Amino acid sequence: MKLTKTMQLAISSIVSNKMRSFLTMLGIIIGVGAVIILVSIMDGVTGQVTDVFESIGMNNISVSITSRGSTRQISPDDLYEMVDEHQDLFTYVSPNVSLNATVKSPTASDNTRASVTGVDETYDKINTLTVEQGRFLQYVDVSKMLKVCVIGTYYEHEYYEKGKALGETMKINGEPYTIVGVLEEKADSEEGSSDQCIYIPYTNASKMSWNSTIGSYTIMAADTNRITEAKTILEQTLTKILGSSDFYNIISTKEILDEMTTITNTMKMALVCIAGISLLVGGIGIMNIMLVSVTERTKEIGIRKSLGAKKKHIMQQFVFEAGTVSGIGGVIGIVVGILLSSAAGKLLDITVTPSVSAIVVAFTVSVAIGVIFGFLPAKNAANLNPIDALRFE
Repeated sequence: MKLTKTMQLAISSIVSNKMRSFLTMLGIIIGVGAVIILVSIMDGVTGQVTDVFESIGMNNISVSITSRGSTRQISPDDLYEMVDEHQDLFTYVSPNVSLNATVKSPTASDNTRASVTGVDETYDKINTLTVEQGRFLQYVDVSKMLKVCVIGTYYEHEYYEKGKALGETMKINGEPYTIVGVLEEKADSEEGSSDQCIYIPYTNASKMSWNSTIGSYTIMAADTNRITEAKTILEQTLTKILGSSDFYNIISTKEILDEMTTITNTMKMALVCIAGISLLVGGIGIMNIMLVSVTERTKEIGIRKSLGAKKKHIMQQFVFEAGTVSGIGGVIGIVVGILLSSAAGKLLDITVTPSVSAIVVAFTVSVAIGVIFGFLPAKNAANLNPIDALRFE
């Protein structure tokens, strides 16, 4: 029998039992759709996480000094010297001093609590900050402890007219600081976002905190591919000064991203396996319906065999029918998956692009499941004795 005739018979059988065919496809539709939706969402989440880390700086290394039990201390000069000595590995280093300070604008009647960060003049380059108005901190601001600050757009919108914050005064812990720069808006100037920030010279922040020891530094590596080498040099420097590796912690942005990627990939595989159960259930459904179909069409099989149809022709027809059912279910599942993944992206406010690899794999697996689970009914049909089949009522 020609393949085209086999296709016609298979499609004719499916069309003649529309509702039963649809219910048979349902497991495949749900399975394929679920795989596409879950993989696409996880890819979107991974992409968003990657974008966040890239905006922070993939070359960054964070250093936290504990120094508990050590009589030695790390000073900013120690790390500045290390960067100068290894310019092939390091680009910049900035001390970080975080404060929970009181902030007041000239027009406000009350003080508000705010997070203020003390940094040096390279912090904007390390963290890829863009100054929209004015400038960032300079070396002279840090060395002479000038009372200047750079703010995010949240404070510009809260305390001043848009575009008029530059040159105005903001009181930090009761001391007047001149605004010399306003950063570019990144998060719609929402409260608690990255736009709610105030940067002052770390020398001023250290004095405000009444702590001469700075315990946090951000270092920018010169090359992402040499971060491991840079960390080794950094560890040697810190261990030499502090006497033990127990007195500090080092972690790079790339390491954090790698860990996050590993976790999301593991979650993706787990979710795909769960969604794959629907495909398995769909395959069992196809096998059951095909077994019923063989029983219903026993006399038809007997007539075809008596007219010269061979086992392979009968088997080919039923396997093709099972594959067609699962294939159509797979196509519908792809459409459902693409539509729902796009809707989920809008609902979760993330960029979700339907995964091409997930679509190809899900469709291939769906057809394969249909063929595999259709094989047993096809074999039973092919092995029917034509005389017994013709007598079947």
